[in-house]
Amino acid sequence: MKKSNFIAGILKNKCPRCRKGKLFKNDNPYQLKRVLDMHGNCPVCGQRTELEIGFWYGTGYVSYVLAVMFSVFNLIWYWLIFGITWRDDSIFHWLIVNGIILTLSMPLLMRLSRTLYLTFYVGHDPEAETRKQKESVLS
Repeated sequence: MKKSNFIAGILKNKCPRCRKGKLFKNDNPYQLKRVLDMHGNCPVCGQRTELEIGFWYGTGYVSYVLAVMFSVFNLIWYWLIFGITWRDDSIFHWLIVNGIILTLSMPLLMRLSRTLYLTFYVGHDPEAETRKQKESVLS
């Protein structure tokens, strides 16, 4: 059996319990009407995705931290490539570039924040898939 990778599971938006099932119904995050449509349960192991009513409100904080980290990353690469000073208004150019990049990457960051938030609460269980198969055979 192939060992599942923690980071790859998060980046691919996989279930944190089995790291195999897809959390989102649609693979394309840029179909904006369905960007946050999630399965109620993991298709592979049956893990509930919304653990309680209002569970996803906490993802706003995770999304905020991701956006700040992403902006710091953008600041560093922009500063190394173009340089930033107050004398020539290049800080405003960076703000515009950063705003555009953040806007374009927001669907990805929103999905990533949901996956990370669920990972905080659900631990990895490599036997979850076989346990679900045994339960379905017994019933």
